[in-house]
Amino acid sequence: MENNDVIILGAGASGLYCAMTAAKRGLKVVVLDHGAKAARKVRVSGGGKCNFTNLNVTHADYICRNPHFVKSALARLSPWDVITLLAEDSITYQEREHGQLFTEQGAGKVAGSLMTRCTRAGVDFRMGCEIKSVSGTGPFTVTTGDDIVTADKLVIALGGPSWPQVGATDLGFRLAKQFGLKMVAPRPGLVPLIFPKQLQSFCQDMAGNALPATVEAEGVQFTDPLLFTHKGISGPATLQASSYWRTGRPVIIDFLPGQSIEDFVEDNRGSNAQFRNLLGHILPKRLPGLLLSGALGETAVSQLSAKQIEAASNRIHRFTVVPASTEGYAKAEGCVGGIDTDEISSKTMECKNVPGLSVIGEAMDVTGHLGGFNLHWAFASGAACGSHL
Repeated sequence: MENNDVIILGAGASGLYCAMTAAKRGLKVVVLDHGAKAARKVRVSGGGKCNFTNLNVTHADYICRNPHFVKSALARLSPWDVITLLAEDSITYQEREHGQLFTEQGAGKVAGSLMTRCTRAGVDFRMGCEIKSVSGTGPFTVTTGDDIVTADKLVIALGGPSWPQVGATDLGFRLAKQFGLKMVAPRPGLVPLIFPKQLQSFCQDMAGNALPATVEAEGVQFTDPLLFTHKGISGPATLQASSYWRTGRPVIIDFLPGQSIEDFVEDNRGSNAQFRNLLGHILPKRLPGLLLSGALGETAVSQLSAKQIEAASNRIHRFTVVPASTEGYAKAEGCVGGIDTDEISSKTMECKNVPGLSVIGEAMDVTGHLGGFNLHWAFASGAACGSHL
């Protein structure tokens, strides 16, 4: 049995940032993780390019039952703080649309930078160890397959169950329940949606096609590329909206955002082309025929009635579907819900009713939009926790 100041469960983005910050303050920190390699989600994020932050990050970019919770940590770690940190290791970035920042050297460099900083600060890594049990309320005792480790402070940095293919589990949620922490029911977020059976042939006909679209769920809209899959829809617009979608509720799609079918018809009133064929010039070729079946699609543009134009507008600008489900945690890039932030100090990340226990990163009820916000939250919550342990 050995004593430490802090045990951090999880060697992901939040755990590494917390470990680095705490160890630099002179604390004896041990990080435990069942994986063979640290920062596995970081290494695959952004398609391997690592969308590590966003220049426009604000509290409005996060889904949380308490929308004010993230403000304190975000105020203390800006995107420029992260940029500066990585620049010290010669990691440069490329800015893409919507303020997204991607590394030019690749995600592995970001993971390596965090690991190196932790090692230099004296962090003790125990990788590839199974966490068999956690007990105590300060000091805390963690039993693994090889050791019994104790510390005055314990940090849950285990993330959520999204991306199980890189080792994600629900252990953080199980530990939360063990310590009596309230939960906001978790569900997959940033995830493709599956259409109902009656629309499966529609999806299969369109699979692989992408177009700009506005996807709306629960009154929240996102305009970005949409991708048809063999089962339903994916792409950034879908992933964003999926974090708001609830089972049994409709999703509304505008396949021509910023344009008007009425204006399109008016501009082409002299055309004798079939409506669906003319629409094929501004939409993926097969989509108009699937949306406007029968006489509506076959009518010449010059012959369209006001009622037909209204029907077409509804199908193209307000295509409404109730998805059967999401594609689940295996395809999800995040988890909506988690440990209730009412249980946690927004300043220190310490649990209010379990002194010495802290929660950071994705394990809590904080989910960022697509675009670098989730990694930034991992860094910001890790920094806030590490500064106050």
